[in-house]
Amino acid sequence: MSKGEEEVKLLGAWPSPFVLRARIALNMKSVRYEFLQETFGSKSQLLLQSNPVHKKIPVLIHGDKPVCESLIIVEYIDQVWSSPPSILPSHPYDRAVARFWAAYLDEKWFPAMKSVQGAKGEEERKALMQQLEEGLALMESAYHSVSKGKPFFGGDRVGYLDIAFGCYLGWLRVIESFSGLKLLDHAKTPGLAQWAQAFCAHDAVKPVMPETDKLIEFAKVLMAKAPPK
Repeated sequence: MSKGEEEVKLLGAWPSPFVLRARIALNMKSVRYEFLQETFGSKSQLLLQSNPVHKKIPVLIHGDKPVCESLIIVEYIDQVWSSPPSILPSHPYDRAVARFWAAYLDEKWFPAMKSVQGAKGEEERKALMQQLEEGLALMESAYHSVSKGKPFFGGDRVGYLDIAFGCYLGWLRVIESFSGLKLLDHAKTPGLAQWAQAFCAHDAVKPVMPETDKLIEFAKVLMAKAPPK
């Protein structure tokens, strides 16, 4: 049995944007896998054994070897199942740029998005929403630069940065629903608005992108369980 034919399992949960990254990458490569859902609020023994350092999803288990951290998993999938379509850009500079923006999204932009619903007071909420909008303006500029006029950050096809950013689109819609503000629109971010439509309609994305209504209900449950501030 070749390395790519070994059994593949993915530990995750449907609302997680990070798990979504792995699912999209697996779909792009037409990899058959078993999706093992973790229960919110508890961690399975398999998860604790597979990711003893962070104890977080997603975890890709290939054969008997666990791979952790969503973007590392995406790169691993691209390298192991190396037949087209490739996910990472072929040129080293393009790969570096894609990784830079993916790191920016995870380290700077997503924390602001995650904090909006738990903001203490209107001023903090407005400041976080402004951070989100400023980040989207940066990503609009990056989209035009990286895509070179093509539909996706990856050019003619979904690539690494598309997956890194696109996984947050469902939760961005949740923020829009709760706030009553349109963050991704054709007036302020025309490139991203068009990109988001194309990304969500992609064959590798559409079957696994969570429905906004389901995410909204899940968010309400999370907010109800959160300790009062």
